[in-house]
Amino acid sequence: MQVTISTLSQTEQEASITVSGEELQPHFDAAFKKFQPTVELKGFRKGKVPMTMIKRLYGQAVEQDALDDIANDYYRKAMDEKNIQPIGRPSLVDIKFKPGESLSFKIKYEVKPPIELKRYKGITIEQLVHTVTDGELEAEIDHLRRANAATTEVHAATDEEHIVTANVQELDEQGTPLIGRKQSQARFLLSDTTIAQEIRDALAKAEVGGTYRAGFASKHGDHTHTTNVSIAVTKIEKVTLPPFDEALVKKLTKDKMTSVEEFRANLRTELDRYWHEQSARKLSDDLIDEVVRMHDIPIPDTLVDAFLQTFMEDVKTRSHDRQLPRDFDEKKFREENRAYAVWQAKWMLLKERIAEAEGISVTDEDIAKLAEEEAARTGIEKERILQYYRSSSTASERLLADRIVAVLRNNANIKPKPDTK
Repeated sequence: MQVTISTLSQTEQEASITVSGEELQPHFDAAFKKFQPTVELKGFRKGKVPMTMIKRLYGQAVEQDALDDIANDYYRKAMDEKNIQPIGRPSLVDIKFKPGESLSFKIKYEVKPPIELKRYKGITIEQLVHTVTDGELEAEIDHLRRANAATTEVHAATDEEHIVTANVQELDEQGTPLIGRKQSQARFLLSDTTIAQEIRDALAKAEVGGTYRAGFASKHGDHTHTTNVSIAVTKIEKVTLPPFDEALVKKLTKDKMTSVEEFRANLRTELDRYWHEQSARKLSDDLIDEVVRMHDIPIPDTLVDAFLQTFMEDVKTRSHDRQLPRDFDEKKFREENRAYAVWQAKWMLLKERIAEAEGISVTDEDIAKLAEEEAARTGIEKERILQYYRSSSTASERLLADRIVAVLRNNANIKPKPDTK
């Protein structure tokens, strides 16, 4: 076998392979042997036609049919010999066969591009530092009180601590109901600031059985228009918030705490932990973004397509029937998500290169330790978790990514920045 490798681009190569007639013969013999049991010819039982007759009658056809498999076999051998790791599906672009002499063919394939690592240590980056305020603490306590509030059905709303249930009909500019634009039994908590102020104002003194009008600005895409609605009230409930006292603390903690002061201090600690985790996660994301931004890497289409396919599988997973929606526009989806797929492919290649440069790897012991930690946290048997981790690359990829990000973080020039939002 003679092999010549041509570089077409940083992500594409072409292998020109020539196989002699002598090398081809064992493959043809195997093809004839496989074909013989299927041959039916008058005067012979099926599968008993002499090989010499088969070769005389069907020789050219059998050899032609075998060429694709033979080319594929020698392509794999060539890749092994040249220590090349192609990605995706190769493409047979040219094939020439001279019976009794040789087979020549060319195959195009994609490879991962060579990556020259630029600066990934010593990156200067800001980290948002959020300080929990008394106002945020009180807002969280108010949220907990509302989650444990009692409601009483009343005839009319007298303040914002009421829930109004109504049938909402959208109207045109002339006040005519729009067909198909009706929502039944919509619930409005009048103290909820996410509800349009115009609706809250219209229902401020609402009564059961009353109908109220409201118009508010709605944004769709790049334009804004006024939406007019008619709100027919069917039910009103008074919301009574429980006092923030020892009884509520005991209920919220299942009797683990009774002191209001202790609960408040513990809640502040939990909020501090939440914001610390959010800050650490954003710092990691920002470091990764910066590393990806600094590297202009040509990405093989195979990798981009693989990520786009994964994105579509995620859409299926979120669907109740595990299928793409009937109106799913795959072409539009691929166009809209291509940039993110390219980003993901870049980060994947950079992770591999950084891991190589830093000597980072994941061992079976690392996987077993992670399974043990997850078992303690979830209560699931360790062996079940370990079996799942061994059947997929999820755990090893996660550990590898965490260690690479740790290298970026530990070598970064991090400047704290107060979160003023």
